[in-house]
Amino acid sequence: MAHINTVETMLARQDIHDVMMRYARGIDRGDEELLLSCYWDDAIEVHGPAYEGPAVPYLKGAAQRMKANGTTMQHFVGNVHIDFAGDDTAWVESYILTFARFPKDGEPCDTLTGARSFDKFERRNGEWRIAHRRAIFDWNRDQPSSEGWCMGLFDTAHKNMTMGAKAPDDLSYTRD
Repeated sequence: MAHINTVETMLARQDIHDVMMRYARGIDRGDEELLLSCYWDDAIEVHGPAYEGPAVPYLKGAAQRMKANGTTMQHFVGNVHIDFAGDDTAWVESYILTFARFPKDGEPCDTLTGARSFDKFERRNGEWRIAHRRAIFDWNRDQPSSEGWCMGLFDTAHKNMTMGAKAPDDLSYTRD
């Protein structure tokens, strides 16, 4: 049966899942080093009409934009389907829900996107990384931002309110 797990496939699945989690954290925090750790140096990225080409310049540019703009962004990785094609190749479809805030005509706009990544993962020298990624866009919703922090329940200026930030200033980069 092709879908029976072995210890090797379970470890490979965990390694691949870890890459997906690193990617989400890396893009959301604008952490270039973390993003680059998810892809092979010769990887290809196809991100809709926005980009098609070598992944490394795309990732470096994305990290720089996230840090420079201070863009609020969160990627949530949901269903992950891993189909092994031999010992060192896997085809991986991952459902991704992305929230982002971008300015439009000088006003903050929230965008919520349901998408999937369709990745060819390769294991080289025992390590799994993305060799080729294509983004699949399923749906989107844009609207003006209406941030109220739970109808005013949370005071963002309060000394005990920890707000998210980009790397390395985000709380998740500390070990206090």
